Amino acid sequence: MKQIRLTTPVVPDAAPFSIGPTDSCLLMGSCFTENISTRLEAAGFDILTNPFGISYNPLSMADAVERILDGRGVGETQLVERDGLWHSWLHHGSFSRHTKEACLSACNESLSAGHAFLDACQVVMFTFGSAWHYRLQRDGSVVNNCHKVPADAFSCRLATVDEVVESWLPLLERLHMMGKRVLFTVSPVRHGAYGAHGNQLGKAVLLLAVERLRAALGSSPSWFYYFPAYEIMMDELRDYRFYADDLLHPSSMAEEIIWQRFQQVLMTPQACDLVACNEKHARQQAHRPLH
Repeated sequence: MKQIRLTTPVVPDAAPFSIGPTDSCLLMGSCFTENISTRLEAAGFDILTNPFGISYNPLSMADAVERILDGRGVGETQLVERDGLWHSWLHHGSFSRHTKEACLSACNESLSAGHAFLDACQVVMFTFGSAWHYRLQRDGSVVNNCHKVPADAFSCRLATVDEVVESWLPLLERLHMMGKRVLFTVSPVRHGAYGAHGNQLGKAVLLLAVERLRAALGSSPSWFYYFPAYEIMMDELRDYRFYADDLLHPSSMAEEIIWQRFQQVLMTPQACDLVACNEKHARQQAHRPLH
């Protein structure tokens, strides 16, 4: 009897390294990063997530990583005042404050924490969201967040593969010299603002850039791995039952499937046991007492 399959399984390549229960992990990138970090934190891992806040484009992320590596803070030239709040062009809106001093303090305190954590951690994970990004018209600098400033203050561009590779290759070499294990993903979240074709162009640049980076680092580097979260979502889970109500984000079921695959490929058996134990404990804690 012929076996009927309803999905096209995506089998990730074997990872050259594993994440153990005692490993500290720095995670940076899109909202998919936040999803993975929430699960790691709930499982009891030592993590730090997005010292600059959520970031989607690889050029802003590269600037953030370089600043964290150097411990180079944010100055007044990176700030803008809008609607009674001070914002950083380099940061998510969660760092915005009512005064310039408070905004700078929030940004630089988080950066200092990121610098210290990166120095001590074993694993870093980067999730690229889209190669589309915004630049200030006045000087061409890349912004991480537009903070609802009028659109005529920016130009919208699609980064090239060369731009992404040139900005990230020196950073990866520095991380390798520090003994870090580096994990990349491309977010499975679709970016509807750029249309179906625009979204695919943005993802294609990211996929090509990560592959170019891997090739530039030599033959199968033992400290670098690409986890195919995007491919699992697009190929194996390409049914709308695996999407949330906005039809752009993965559903909770899809997130769980990707998380399980993440554990299978990247975590040691001891780490998987830790995840299972803490998830069971969380379910027990969620039960309402009878009396």
